[in-house]
Amino acid sequence: MTQKKPTDTPLNHAPNVWALLPLGVFLLTYLLVSVIAGDFYKMPITVAFVIASIVAIAMSKGGGLNNRIEQFCRGAANSNIMFMVLIFILAGAFAQTAKTMGAVDATVNLAMSFLPANLLAAGIFVSACFISISVGTSVGTIVALAPVAVGIAAKADIPTALMVGCVVGGAMFGDNLSFISDTTIVATRTQGCKMSDKFKVNIRIALPIALIVMLIYIGIGSGNGASYIPETIEWIKVLPYLIVLIAAICGMNVMLVLFIGILLSGITGLFTGGFDIWGWTASMGSGITDMGELIIVTLLAGGVLETIRYNGGLDWIILKLTSRIRSSKGAEASIAALVSFANLCTANNTIALIMAGPIAKNIADEYQVDPRKSASILDIFSCFIQGVIPYGAQLLMASGLAGISPIEIMQYLYYPYLLGIGGILAILFNYPSKFSRKVITLKQ
Repeated sequence: MTQKKPTDTPLNHAPNVWALLPLGVFLLTYLLVSVIAGDFYKMPITVAFVIASIVAIAMSKGGGLNNRIEQFCRGAANSNIMFMVLIFILAGAFAQTAKTMGAVDATVNLAMSFLPANLLAAGIFVSACFISISVGTSVGTIVALAPVAVGIAAKADIPTALMVGCVVGGAMFGDNLSFISDTTIVATRTQGCKMSDKFKVNIRIALPIALIVMLIYIGIGSGNGASYIPETIEWIKVLPYLIVLIAAICGMNVMLVLFIGILLSGITGLFTGGFDIWGWTASMGSGITDMGELIIVTLLAGGVLETIRYNGGLDWIILKLTSRIRSSKGAEASIAALVSFANLCTANNTIALIMAGPIAKNIADEYQVDPRKSASILDIFSCFIQGVIPYGAQLLMASGLAGISPIEIMQYLYYPYLLGIGGILAILFNYPSKFSRKVITLKQ
């Protein structure tokens, strides 16, 4: 008789509220402790995730200890997690090479030469909106713009967290609306509607919010940045950033874009005397090392969230959300809550949509929700949650490049917060009415 391998252990998908405990432990350990202490650096995010990981493995129903650890490791080694890790490595190498070569300073001087002092924050936000809607990836937008935003913040005496918040907010705008965004593709395919139709619904909600946020950033920026003095623009050092942005806008793979950025920054640095060949390799090594905490958090988060899924945490959420639907408006609210909770438990809005999409389709069909509206709701709330969770790739990448805590950035994420509020109001008031069916009671 052959011994059963650990990987043969059947998945336990029985709905189980206790499966969500590791996520609660993390949120309490990291967010609550930081708020109580009044210091966002008192509790390192890596330590919070280690504690959550221990709880996840200890309470998992995956069999013996070795089996539970293996289940955790399978989540950490998920292909999506490893893809993020590779992007973080290349992003770290590119960011540090560009900084050492002088590309960041040159690009900052360029931006500050064209933008008035009170428009620096709003200008970065609009730039992030444009780039993200063009490239369809929020992470790629953050990689490209965050170093520039940090440089502007330093020279214009604007809070770094504010400028990085502008980048993250603008990045989520495009992630939500772009025709080539993964979230748009998954949302429309699972709901059975055209991307152009979903865009018509989505833009009516997202664009007014983006305009409001732009005005907020203009108002905030009116008291900052008056002391900066633009310096001479070194165009040759700006060229690598411009080429990277153009390549990204053309839809090139983000890893290839980062590789080109590393290569061009290195060649420019060698040509201008910014560093020699060994200085180039040292810059790349330093940038990769600086991403160490970010990579560790990503791996631990993958393991914790897979354990939650494995033990029925998501299934419990689905069961509770779908048991009390009474009307089409309630169905829309349930779809919003479903994808939000799925995103909290996966820290990946695309994966959350893949998981929640088919269930949302069944709810929409049964309660007469327009597929264009359900697709829009799915995308809006997945991007809202993804843009504000401190353990999501977007905030982790932004905080890693800026050298600050994710929680510091969260106070300036006006666009994601208002997008969530806008989504709720759209459900409550059947907006836009052209794409909302009449609310009728279908169950007693």
